[in-house]
Amino acid sequence: MRKITDITTLGFALFAMFFGAGNLLLPPLIGLAAGQYWGLAISGFGLTGILLPFLGVLSVVNSGETFEDLAGRVHRTVALVLGAVIMLGIGPLIAIPRTAATTYEVGLLPTFPSLSPIWGSVLFFVVTYVLSIRPSKVVDVIGNFLTPVLLVLLLTLIIIGILYPVSDPGTGTGTPVAAFTSGFTEGYQTLDVLASVIFAGIIITAARMKGYTSLKEKNQIVISAGLMAAIFLLLIYGGLVILGATSGYSTGNDIKRAELLLFISNKILGGYGTIAISLSIALACLTTAIALTCAVGTFFSTLFKNKISYEVIVTICCLLSGILSITGVEYIIEVAYPFLAFIYPIVITLVLYVIIFGKKISSKLPYIGAVAGTTLVSTVYLLAGLGIHLAGAERLVHAIPLAEYELWWVLPSFIFFLLFWLIDRFKTKTTKDTV
Repeated sequence: MRKITDITTLGFALFAMFFGAGNLLLPPLIGLAAGQYWGLAISGFGLTGILLPFLGVLSVVNSGETFEDLAGRVHRTVALVLGAVIMLGIGPLIAIPRTAATTYEVGLLPTFPSLSPIWGSVLFFVVTYVLSIRPSKVVDVIGNFLTPVLLVLLLTLIIIGILYPVSDPGTGTGTPVAAFTSGFTEGYQTLDVLASVIFAGIIITAARMKGYTSLKEKNQIVISAGLMAAIFLLLIYGGLVILGATSGYSTGNDIKRAELLLFISNKILGGYGTIAISLSIALACLTTAIALTCAVGTFFSTLFKNKISYEVIVTICCLLSGILSITGVEYIIEVAYPFLAFIYPIVITLVLYVIIFGKKISSKLPYIGAVAGTTLVSTVYLLAGLGIHLAGAERLVHAIPLAEYELWWVLPSFIFFLLFWLIDRFKTKTTKDTV
């Protein structure tokens, strides 16, 4: 019984850590665009928003206890640099400001229309700071108290919306392939694969603090919690996509995600819809912001060997995030894409190759090759997103098989993995022959 309770607490906590601003805002718009192809949209979004984050947790469990253990399969320097880049992305530069901006636009503004975004940001980060400055009880607070309330609110909205749809699924704005691809690429915006390799360490530490110290017990608890979180994510994501597809919202060129979500909630629950979605947004964003702030503080205080304390880093993180959050949700999502298109495939490559080959190939060289191959083509996308176009390189990348599904990194990563594996085998054989 105790084990089930602990799995539930950790599973709810992991769900809440993943389920933040983008996770609530993105699915309805995906469903609206997909229309009758909403099932394909859920499949695409589920791959990058559910399956890959779960594999991210699993890759850390299989490698050790932290992201450094996972990235160390490539190189220690890569672990530090990649870890720092991920932490800045899921921390004060993108994800945390987005949670505060979403809370203001959807959670506070409908009820308090005259509230300044500055005061909304101050209120959000005062609460985040207070609950993040002492991280030891964060998992229990999130898992036992905040998440159950969030799930009840969202499931109520989804169940009523599916049983009594506002309209039939629309015709959508594209093809079946476009629906899948849109779901797949929008899953990048959740940042959950990036977060998964960091959150895994938090959940592993929490499992150890609950007394699961043996490798077998610890892995069982963490994997079970990960599966539980994945199931609830699928229920919520799938439900929100369906609500978007059946919303009857008039499609236009400039649809704001926050406005669509409020439209859906009001159509389904009437006046109570604003209250329900406001509470859901506040809880979803707050739990994610707390977890991310704790992760940022722990990572950088460890990186700097506590020469800069956890408390100082949390303070800086909250201040910087508060300033950036005032720019608004749509702007943050827009400017985040080039960064995500660059870093996301790199982390996915690392996670997948460790999951698939980790127990068979212990040498670091093949994994270095896979990451290098992905980084090479990801750089072309990053430069294009920054307005620096390399016409020949871009044509070459777009010609790569699977590029139309935004999977342009798959073939280069495998070719480089195979090439570096052959080099490693040749070096090993040469060494043995010499001896």
